Amino acid sequence: MAAYKATGPAVPEWLNKGDNAWQMISATFVGLQSVPGLVILYGSIVKKKWAVNSAFMALYAFAAVVLCWVSWAYKMSFGDELLPFWGRAGPALGQKFLLKEAALPNSTHYYQNGTLEAPMMAPLYPMATMVWFQCVFAAITLILLAGSVLGRMSFKAWMLFVPLWLTFSYTIGAFSLWGGGFLFHWGVMDYSGGYVIHLLRGLLVSPLLTG
Repeated sequence: MAAYKATGPAVPEWLNKGDNAWQMISATFVGLQSVPGLVILYGSIVKKKWAVNSAFMALYAFAAVVLCWVSWAYKMSFGDELLPFWGRAGPALGQKFLLKEAALPNSTHYYQNGTLEAPMMAPLYPMATMVWFQCVFAAITLILLAGSVLGRMSFKAWMLFVPLWLTFSYTIGAFSLWGGGFLFHWGVMDYSGGYVIHLLRGLLVSPLLTG
């Protein structure tokens, strides 16, 4: 571990170069699945007349999620608690916020008798890395959802749908399970995003397909 500890007067003691590098590599791989991965896939699996529209639905979803994520959605998913299932909205911007050590507020988990089971998680990389890592998962969730509405939804409707679904659906699931919400404290384990990404997307897709 010592070999990966950053050194220097301008480098914080908590920063681990290996942890930070792997987190960013992982985020990059997920991002590449979305752009160009799913952009190309969606443009190629539909009828020719829908190809450009379908590709741009995926591209727009990624770009829109990035803007919404840093503007308000990150803190609704991983910020201070507003409700047991929702965080308090706010921008995830600014040097002071992004360069401090990453943490998941309200993530401390206690046994029923009040003794500590799991302390607040404090990864050894900055908040900027955490924000981007979680952002690409939020983005690919919307893009996966887009696959069920290709040829069924106009681009204008999709432009409105993306920020609304991110705000009123994804952030609730993310905070409840990952950000220290009530499901986290109930001990629910979300392996590979099974609830937040796959189940949450499927709950909305089913009525769209049967409607």
